[in-house]
Amino acid sequence: MASPISKSLISVLIALFLISSSFASSDVPFIVAHKKASLKRLKSGAERISVSIDIHNQGTSTAYDVSLTDDSWPQDKFDVISGNISQSWERLDAGGILSHSFELDAKVKGMFHGSPALITFRIPTKAALQEAYSTPMLPLDVLAEKPTENKLELAKRLLAKYGSQISVISIIVLFVYLITSPSKSAAKGSKKKR
Repeated sequence: MASPISKSLISVLIALFLISSSFASSDVPFIVAHKKASLKRLKSGAERISVSIDIHNQGTSTAYDVSLTDDSWPQDKFDVISGNISQSWERLDAGGILSHSFELDAKVKGMFHGSPALITFRIPTKAALQEAYSTPMLPLDVLAEKPTENKLELAKRLLAKYGSQISVISIIVLFVYLITSPSKSAAKGSKKKR
């Protein structure tokens, strides 16, 4: 028989499970945002940073008055070349995706650690604005001196990476060649038997 304490503990766990499942199935948007940045070296020696932010609504209802702000790019270190660091949309339907991108020109050399972008949105059932943050981006080494790689180093790297595949393919080709080409000793031996 179960003790009264274990019965009450089980009933509390069941009640918590039912309450949590009712919150999980409630009709709300669930915003997931992914921020990524990539560097591109120009021939003039300048460096461009392409930033893209994808906002996904993984929830079951529409998010309204969706606003994106990415203030992690200080004006003394970066110039906005194309696009804006903020954007607004009227709505984001359940299962929908919004994308925003912009380009920056780097002014200062060094390592840059950007912060996540802020997404605000409204839910019809709540008066207060809801907030979500994008994923953080990896550190960027802006205007870094990148040594030129000579062809010998490139060949060594390729050989180390693909050397085993090349040797297997060459063994297979050699085997197929030996099987398909007639041998000279076999041709001489067949003449002697006649």
